This record gives sequence, C-alpha cells and structure tokens, in this order.
Amino acid sequence: MKQECRELLFDRVAAPVGAPFEALLLVVDGEHLCALDFAGFEPRMHRLLARRYPSYRLLESSNPLGAADCVKAYLAGDTRAIDALPVKTGGTDFQVAAWQALRRIAPGTTATYGQQAARIGRPAAVRAIGAANGQNPIAVVLPCHRVVGANGSLTGYAGGLATKQWLLRHEIMHQ
Repeated sequence: MKQECRELLFDRVAAPVGAPFEALLLVVDGEHLCALDFAGFEPRMHRLLARRYPSYRLLESSNPLGAADCVKAYLAGDTRAIDALPVKTGGTDFQVAAWQALRRIAPGTTATYGQQAARIGRPAAVRAIGAANGQNPIAVVLPCHRVVGANGSLTGYAGGLATKQWLLRHEIMHQ
C-alpha cells in the first residue's frame, strides 16, 4: 500500500543581525508547528520529519498558523511570544514528556539534565534526557537550549553551542 504524501507548510524567518544563524526554518502541518530548525541544518530537519511523515512535500507558505509572526516577535525580544504555539512532535512517550517539560523552563533561565529527568518522574534518566533533547524537532519553541550540564556548563546543542549561548543571552537581555 502506497503511503499518501503529506503536504506541510514551510516558511523561513530571517535571523537578527549578530545571530550565529541566518534564519529559522519552520514547518506546519496545518494545525500545529511540527518542525523548527536553523538554516544550514535542513538535512537534520528532513530526517526528523521523515520519521513522522514517511512521504511529505514542503509547500512554501507565508506565516502558516501565524508561527512566523510568533518567531519574529521572539527574535525581536518578546521571549514569551512562542509559548502558546501549538506543537506536534511525534516521538516516543518518553521523548514527548521530555520535550513538553522543556516548556516549563522560563525564558532566560536554565535547568540541568538531572532536573529535567526529575521533572518528568525519571530521575535516573539523565542521559536519556540528553538524547531526547538531541532529537527535538522543534528548536527554540521546545527550548532545549535552556538545558545545561550539572555544573551549569553549556553542553550539547544540535544548532551548535554558539547558537545555544546566543539564545540564552538573548532571553536574559529581554527579561
């Protein structure tokens, strides 16, 4: 049986001057934001999308679901503008729990991987939290950049540590 090709809406949001990335790429399934990644990381975005949509096609769209406006507002300094965006991640039950817990970390603050593991009731799953964060399909909106090492150090980020540092500074400056 042939898999139906899913049409997903795609937009690109330019980064502000000085950001270590040129744009954010967003994908909407019509009702939910289902991917947000950094320009230059398209292969990663497509790999994560293919896990949920074995056959899909991206259709260029201007501001689908109002998501681009929310991302632009976030990048302009309204760090809460992305909080209400509806998301659809796919993933295992553990990954979904880990990703949803990210939204409970306030902008401009951080939590450790251990705190995130405890937050979802799995205190021994520190490494699994790191692995889930690495597969987060909706960067920034599900803010895995706010998760740091036990000693407060910036560790691992799919968009690169310079991007993680920029996002955290951006949020702190706009509190």
